[in-house]
Amino acid sequence: MSGNTAPTRLPNAGRALWPLRETGRVLTLAITVVRDTFRRPFQLRELIEQFWFVASVSILPAALVSIPFGAVIALQVGSLTQQLGAQSFTGGASVLAVIQQASPLIVALLISGAGGSAICADLGSRKIREELDAMEVMGISPVQRLVVPRVLATMGVAVLLNGLVSVVGTLGGYYFNVLMQGGTPGAYLQSFSALAQLPDLWISEVKALIFGFIAGIIAAYRGLNPRGGPKGVGDAVNQSVVITFLLLFLVNLAMTMIYLHIVPPKGS
Repeated sequence: MSGNTAPTRLPNAGRALWPLRETGRVLTLAITVVRDTFRRPFQLRELIEQFWFVASVSILPAALVSIPFGAVIALQVGSLTQQLGAQSFTGGASVLAVIQQASPLIVALLISGAGGSAICADLGSRKIREELDAMEVMGISPVQRLVVPRVLATMGVAVLLNGLVSVVGTLGGYYFNVLMQGGTPGAYLQSFSALAQLPDLWISEVKALIFGFIAGIIAAYRGLNPRGGPKGVGDAVNQSVVITFLLLFLVNLAMTMIYLHIVPPKGS
């Protein structure tokens, strides 16, 4: 009886442990990327090329998307504050929502969808053409040569674009609140200065940095491990975007909870 039941349990056990194995491999790649970042030779030219590519495909969509995001947040917050009779806090609440939450998420989602998918497709096509195996035969680490510059590029672009999206989203919220909801410029700016503090900007940049790292690592991992031929590369691209989106929202929740426990609100 034991000889008949053992083979039927192994596939179920393998499927149950598959998420743990995948998580371990992703963490291993992340640790390898961090380690190889400080190894020589450093691929500066590849880093500059990837930085320019990721920025070129992300900067315009990020600027355009940040305007309606800032407007929607300002309009929603302004409507609620009017109902509660606290119109003077509209500026601070909407700007903090844009800087702390919307801006890093917008940047990371766009980088993952535009730059990350391209990174995954590029590495996946190299993998199925056995270019990565040829590099390993020649003693060249694909992680150091290809993955490290791409991950650093997504991190750097995320930090820079986060500042751009914060400014554009704040201006968009200011415009719609003042011109469409009858808010006053003085009250908008005064509430912002009364509620905002420097750590709010720092946590936004730290989020963007970590989110860019996550987007680069997931895209690189799926690109290095496609299943099958060209169809497998396409599936890997889709999986990298979906997995990155899920991880970004979970990590954002965790970082926001930690930040609110560590940094007290201004004036408390």
